[in-house]
Amino acid sequence: MDAAAPYVNAQADSTAGDLFGLFTGLAEAVGWFYSHWYVLALALVVLWGGGELVTRRLAERASAQRMALELVAGRHFDPGLEEIFRRGVQLSRASTAMPWWAPRRAKTVQIRLRADGTSPLRYRVEGPAGAQRLLSITPFGPDVTVRKAPPLKDSPREHVVRSEFILRGRPTAPLREVPLTPDPLQPLVDAVSDLRAELGDLAEIRLDIQRAPKWVLRARRVQLMAAARRSEQREAQRAARWVRQDAAGIEDSLTWQLQQLVTGRRDGGGRRLVMPPVPRRVDAAEVLGKLAEDDHLVRVQLLVMCASNIEGRAHARLAQLQAAFDVFGGGSRWAMRGWRLGPWRLGADRWPSRGGFERRWALGHCQPPRANWVRLDELTGLLKPPTVHCRLPLLAGDLPAFEHGNPELLLQGIYRAPDGRRRLVATYARETLFEVGVGKAGGGKTERALAQAIGWAHAGGGLMFVDPHRDSWPRAVPFLAHEHLMRRIALIDLNASGPAPQLSSWNPIGMHQGQVAHEVVEAVTDAYASALGWDNTDAPRAITILTAALAVLVAVNEAACNAGRPEDQATIFHVRAVLTDAVFRRSALAAVEGQLDEETRSWWTVVFPTLPPDAFAVVLNPIARLAANPVTRAFLGQPAGVYNIRAAMDNEMIVWVCPGGSGPTDRLITALLARDLLRAVRSRRDIPEEQRVPFRPYFDELITLTGAAPETIASMFEDFRKYKVYVHGMTQLLARLPMAVRLSLVQNASTLATTAGSQSAVAAITAEWGDSPGPDVVAALDRFEHYMSLTVHGRRIGPVRVTGPHLDEVFADQARPRQAAALERSARTVAGAEPLEQLTARAASQLSRVSEFLGARSPADRPGERSHEAEYR
Repeated sequence: MDAAAPYVNAQADSTAGDLFGLFTGLAEAVGWFYSHWYVLALALVVLWGGGELVTRRLAERASAQRMALELVAGRHFDPGLEEIFRRGVQLSRASTAMPWWAPRRAKTVQIRLRADGTSPLRYRVEGPAGAQRLLSITPFGPDVTVRKAPPLKDSPREHVVRSEFILRGRPTAPLREVPLTPDPLQPLVDAVSDLRAELGDLAEIRLDIQRAPKWVLRARRVQLMAAARRSEQREAQRAARWVRQDAAGIEDSLTWQLQQLVTGRRDGGGRRLVMPPVPRRVDAAEVLGKLAEDDHLVRVQLLVMCASNIEGRAHARLAQLQAAFDVFGGGSRWAMRGWRLGPWRLGADRWPSRGGFERRWALGHCQPPRANWVRLDELTGLLKPPTVHCRLPLLAGDLPAFEHGNPELLLQGIYRAPDGRRRLVATYARETLFEVGVGKAGGGKTERALAQAIGWAHAGGGLMFVDPHRDSWPRAVPFLAHEHLMRRIALIDLNASGPAPQLSSWNPIGMHQGQVAHEVVEAVTDAYASALGWDNTDAPRAITILTAALAVLVAVNEAACNAGRPEDQATIFHVRAVLTDAVFRRSALAAVEGQLDEETRSWWTVVFPTLPPDAFAVVLNPIARLAANPVTRAFLGQPAGVYNIRAAMDNEMIVWVCPGGSGPTDRLITALLARDLLRAVRSRRDIPEEQRVPFRPYFDELITLTGAAPETIASMFEDFRKYKVYVHGMTQLLARLPMAVRLSLVQNASTLATTAGSQSAVAAITAEWGDSPGPDVVAALDRFEHYMSLTVHGRRIGPVRVTGPHLDEVFADQARPRQAAALERSARTVAGAEPLEQLTARAASQLSRVSEFLGARSPADRPGERSHEAEYR
């Protein structure tokens, strides 16, 4: 053992020396690094920079494999909380559909809310290409259309502001629970409602949703719990200090010493023992709040960018959006990231934050702040497109602005934008097929129709304005008194007022304008039947008698025109002669026997002789009433009338028709005019569709017109579109219209408008809008205010509140009051108006002229034909 001792001692000395050398080397290394700390710092920076560069390259590569979808909500989109929550789960799951090597910042789904003045708020979702199938099938059902969205390309704007929003307040407190009614997106929509595309305005909000890794969530919880414990310990220590100070203060107080002297007690052993408070136990659920559970917890990044070509508008827009996000504020709130330094704000718009913002904006990367943890139910308002409860603004792209003289636009009214700007709005003429205006008397519906008609006339369009009361004509005259319009304007006025009245003329059964014989017979018969309430059940014999008589007279007129003698044509008043004057009847039937078909000739030879004389009274009574009125006798009693609505259509004429009233005789005149219009429009089938020029009839007081010809008016709203004739109708009460007319109006109306009225009167219109607005809202409208739904680009716009155009305001530059008298004379001249006395005298002598013409066409004057006169006795 003595021999081994030196070896053991030497080995121990060697080990001690090695340890000492190790510690010495470590000390020297620490000293060297302490002296050369910048080398370590540089190495760390190089390592961090290299890692960041690799991460960025991988993230850029992953971001290139992204897709975009645009969600378009239907008019009645109204999702529930469960549907929205399921959509949030889809978005959260889709954020992970990336390659395994993709960095965390690239694993995100982005919701883009964008407004540029062309749409109220576009809703897009961008995410990994592998999640396209998952995101394309939404829980919202058919109320939301999902389509693949092309990349967005923006032109540079002169002024751009950027901002990143982070959650401020208690980090574990939730955002405010915003109800679904009204739509949580409404504040954001209101903030961008006054964007103007022509000024380059743009506002875009990007919300990135990212599923956080579990270890990050656990680390965050540990931080929060540690901070809570430290806070409780500090509170306990503070409380202990106050307790000791209070105890010491009490013992040293004069009151305490006096009490000791009085009682004679002396406490020894120093001061009393004071028990300090124990730190309160930290409640994990209370401390962690919304971070206590793992389910449906995500990290979010909220970026906002506003731009404009006008200085100041972008900053103002950002301030509006900031105020809109305050609606979501609760225990925590959205606030801009950065610091305020006097008039400057150091944030995403300035170095050093701007570069990172631009990179995340361009590549769609998500690098949220540490505090931006939310649960999916906190984002309810942002996980869906605007719903039915969102009031969307009417933008310039939704409803075009009216331009004077533009034939492609049809004036509708004055729209007041959210920023107070007023602009004349219009619809496209090719899409405005039928219009219906409802409202109380004096509410402004006729004024609006006049403004529309005058604008259409100045643009070169043809129209027909039917006004039984004639009030519209003097109102429109000053604005139509232009030289280039006068040659196109014709006035058909049956009021015959003044000391020397002049009147136009019309022969409903005349053939000098190239009509088809059987169409003329059918039109006149149907007009009589409609005005008098005849049908095949109640008055079959009257219809048959009138049809047979008209067939003979139309054949006579056709023969007169073929012979070059249109001034010898018969008129509707000669029905009496055909039925009651045997001589005239024999001459007429003999003269046109070759033009009548076998069935008609057989009726006259077989059936007519069996009819009793009183069978004709029902037919002749209305004709006698027409003949008793000198105005209607003069208007309808001319052989070659000037009125030709088919020619007016084809030549883009402006025809003002004033039937003269609403009595029985006036209703019959109106029925004849309406049925002739229907016949003329249907006759346009003889020209190719591309050659048919548009024509717009305006019917004021539909109640009066439909009372005379309900089926005819209903047929107009059903058939005229095919022939490029578009009807505009106004009425005080939709309920007073016949059911057939009412159904056709509402079914085919491109524009549905109403002014103020009783709630029961406007309820029929608001019901078509789903009672939004309700009858009570519409009933309280001011004069000239309208609610209307319009059709633009094939979709319904509105109902939107529009101020009716006032002629003195909208067409002030077109007013020519000094030329009003010249227009009156010109309109009557174009209509072929003649003095009433002259027309009356001609009508009284027309039977003789027709008889002379028939006598000249006797069978003796036509070789090769035998007389059938005996057959008609």
